[in-house]
Amino acid sequence: MKFLDPDDPFFRRPWVRWVTVLVPLFWGAVEFIWLGSPFWGVLFLAAGAYAAWMLFFKRKA
Repeated sequence: MKFLDPDDPFFRRPWVRWVTVLVPLFWGAVEFIWLGSPFWGVLFLAAGAYAAWMLFFKRKA
């Protein structure tokens, strides 16, 4: 079992992949800019970057 399986049927639709990537990136920016929490900001930005890597670059066509 992978942490984020890009070949799961749930991620077949492009909008699901985009939401999975953009929501953590957005929340990481919120943590940095508005809430002043760099620890959580880094965690959420890393989660969004990992999701982008897995869902757009490592995914089989």
